Amino acid sequence: MAALLLRVVPVGSYAGRAHAVVERSALVNRRNWLLVLSGVFEPLFYLFALGIGFGGIVGDLTGPDGHPISYAAYVAPGLLAASAMNGAVHDSTFNIFLKLKYAKVYDAMLATPLGPMDVAFGEISWSLIRGGIYAAGFLAVMAALGLITSPWAVLALPAALLVACGFAAVGVGVATLLRSWQDFDLILLVVMPMFLFSTTFYPITVYPVYIQVAVQCLPLYHGIELMRQLTAGAVGWSALGHAAYFAAMVLVGGWFATRRFGKLLLT
Repeated sequence: MAALLLRVVPVGSYAGRAHAVVERSALVNRRNWLLVLSGVFEPLFYLFALGIGFGGIVGDLTGPDGHPISYAAYVAPGLLAASAMNGAVHDSTFNIFLKLKYAKVYDAMLATPLGPMDVAFGEISWSLIRGGIYAAGFLAVMAALGLITSPWAVLALPAALLVACGFAAVGVGVATLLRSWQDFDLILLVVMPMFLFSTTFYPITVYPVYIQVAVQCLPLYHGIELMRQLTAGAVGWSALGHAAYFAAMVLVGGWFATRRFGKLLLT
C-alpha cells in the first residue's frame, strides 16, 4: 500500500513515514494513559444507567433478527458505535487543532522528511487506535455481561475500527477548517444530536418516514446498525452497505485532510 501511494501521489506529499507521527503521539501520551483510557468509561456509564437501570422499566425490544432481546442488549451495540465515534472525533479535532494552530507541531514535522499525507495518515491512525481502545474495552464489558449472543460478534471490533477510522478521517479534515476554540461548539452541535437520535436508544420506527430518511443519512446510524447485526447474529447484505459508507468516509476524509494540510503548511 505504501509503495503504491509513493507512485501515485505528488512528489513530496508522502514519504511512507506516517508511523513516525503515530510513534510521536504514543511517546507524548506515555505519561497520560489514564486520560487516554478515560474515554472507555463514558459509554459504560450510559450502559449501566440506561441499558440496565432504565432497561428494567422498558422491558424487551425487537432485535435485528425479529426476536425479542433485552433493552441492555439493544442499547449496547449503539453505545459501542458511539464510543468508537467519540474517541475518534475527540482525538482528531481537539488535538489536531491545538497542534496546528498553537503548538505549530506540523510546521516542525514538515521540516523533516515527512509530507502532508504522512501527517494526515499518522494522525488518522492515532485517532483510530484511540477509538479502537474504547471499542475493545466496551466489547469486553458486553461479553462479561452476556450481551453478545453470536459468533459474528468477533467482527464487531474490526467494524468498530472502521467506524472510528471514518470519523477520524473526516474529523482531521474538519479540524483544519476551525478558526478558534469557539468553533468546537459547532462540532458538539453535530455530534451530540447524532448520538441521541441515530437510534442509539430506540428503533428508527418511532420516527415519521421523512425523519427516518434523514436519520439514515447520518454516519452513526450506519455504525449502530452494523454493530447490532454483528452482536445479534442477524448479518445481511445491508451490512456491506453500512461498511461501504465508512469506507467512503475514510477515502473522502483522508483526501480532504491531506489537501488541507498541504494548503495550510506548504503554501
